[in-house]
Amino acid sequence: MAKVRLQFKGIMDDLTIRRKLIVLFVFCVLLPLFVTDAVIIYIIRQDENSKQQYEMGNIASALEADVRSTVESAVRPTTGLLINRAISEFLDREYSSAVDFYDARYSILTNPFAKINLESSDLIVTMYTDNPTIISGGTFGQIAPQEEEPWMETVKNAGSDAALVSYFLGEKHRTDPIKKRLAIVRKLDYFKDLRYRKYVKVDIDYGAMVRRLNDMKYSVPVFLCEGDKILYSNMGYTDVITPFSYLTGDERFAYENDFELCGLKLRVLIGKDEDAVGIWMRDHLPILLLLVLVNILLPLILMYVINVSFVGRLRTLSDSFDNVNEDRKSLEIIEDVHGKDEIGSLMRNYNRMVIRLKDLIKTVYEDRLEKQEIDIARQQAELLALHSQINPHFLFNVLESIRMHSLIKHEDETARMIERLAILQRQNVDWSDDYVRIKEELKFVEAYLDLQKYRFGDKLNYQISVRNGCENYYMPKLTLETFVENACVHGAENKAGATRIYIRVYEQDENLYMEVEDTGDGMEQKEVDALNMRMRECTIDDLKEGKHVGMINASLRLKMLTSGRASVILESEKGTGTTILICIPLDTLKITL
Repeated sequence: MAKVRLQFKGIMDDLTIRRKLIVLFVFCVLLPLFVTDAVIIYIIRQDENSKQQYEMGNIASALEADVRSTVESAVRPTTGLLINRAISEFLDREYSSAVDFYDARYSILTNPFAKINLESSDLIVTMYTDNPTIISGGTFGQIAPQEEEPWMETVKNAGSDAALVSYFLGEKHRTDPIKKRLAIVRKLDYFKDLRYRKYVKVDIDYGAMVRRLNDMKYSVPVFLCEGDKILYSNMGYTDVITPFSYLTGDERFAYENDFELCGLKLRVLIGKDEDAVGIWMRDHLPILLLLVLVNILLPLILMYVINVSFVGRLRTLSDSFDNVNEDRKSLEIIEDVHGKDEIGSLMRNYNRMVIRLKDLIKTVYEDRLEKQEIDIARQQAELLALHSQINPHFLFNVLESIRMHSLIKHEDETARMIERLAILQRQNVDWSDDYVRIKEELKFVEAYLDLQKYRFGDKLNYQISVRNGCENYYMPKLTLETFVENACVHGAENKAGATRIYIRVYEQDENLYMEVEDTGDGMEQKEVDALNMRMRECTIDDLKEGKHVGMINASLRLKMLTSGRASVILESEKGTGTTILICIPLDTLKITL
């Protein structure tokens, strides 16, 4: 997260103020405006859709309830006819003549014990039988002529004794004013001892159902369908003398309610009302566009004015810095300074700074530069004088004389130690540069360890291991010697038993590693942590402290050589020993072959 924030800050720092203002305008004005409007419109549309779904559910429920009520009113008289034995026996009796039939018909329709109310303004009740002596007409009829009617086929295939059927009367009923029919057909088979088949058909007044639907004045398209057959609708499919229409599949419905009634599967389909939100937006489009323009145009004008106010004066200030005369090393005063805001104050402060700088350059900088040049020249002269007073070869000649005298007296060990001391002194004097090859540093280290072994005897042993190719890298002189000295002084001196010192130099993973390990007395963890921190964060001021100054010095020189990329890590355990690991990136080292 912090990395992303820094990258974003870097990108913004590189943008001009004009582009920053554009970004501010886009992300703080345009984008919030569009997002807010889109969210508001989405919420309004969702709310409107929820309301429409609720209203369509109410419409579907009301229509279903109306159909169920109408069908139940048609089923009710069939139940009375089903259990009326007088009616069933009338339809099952064989009559000798037409007069005999009509007498029986009159008697059954007027008998108060057998009579049932067959009169209704919305229902037409007809009973059919295959008794050949029944004369068709009015309320009664023969089954045979109805065998080819579509409703009879539906009844035969029905799984129950009562079925709701929809059908259209054919050409032989051309005089009938209402050809679309919705009817309840029921078998009159309650009494099993009678011979002939008997049916009762109750035709529902199709026109009355259509009128009730139209009287509801729904604002959305409403369809009552049997499958794809449109039984009736408020969209113009209600002509009673034309065949039923069918759905084409191109219609789009927003709500559907399926239910079953007397074996007939029905569907209530409701089309979606026109988008009220879209209609409102379309009707008020000029006002909406005006509001959008105001919301965009006013901030845009304000951003332009701010841009002119900011950028013009900042460009003047920037040009004043860019036009610095390199020869004269001076800044020019801005003449036209106006405005009381921070930029105007910055320009006035700039002018005061220019005046002050010119005074300082004249009174301080030039005089101090001249004085520094004189001091440097004097110091160089003094340094040369000091160097000229020292003749290290005198010391080398004296050491050589002592070594030869020891050889003459057969004091070979003393002669060898004097030779090692001469090597240390000669290399210390001959290194005119602060950097030396690793193999020369290791010669110095080996000479130092030989002298220390002369002092400690068998108590001190050492081993130096250098991989091929590593000996030609340059490093700050006396770096390894400093850490080796620390191993001898703080490791071997404080331990009663023998101490071994291991020096390893090798390359690994694009780094040069140098290890100095001793099996000396070691250090407490608290001291190890403190020393690691000092070596990791070392500065010139740390050299003023007396303890471990050599290690701090070596760490600081390594960091200066590698621009802070080298690391020195100390690991130690009290009573066990100490290991120092020096890691230097190879690309920071110079090498000679």
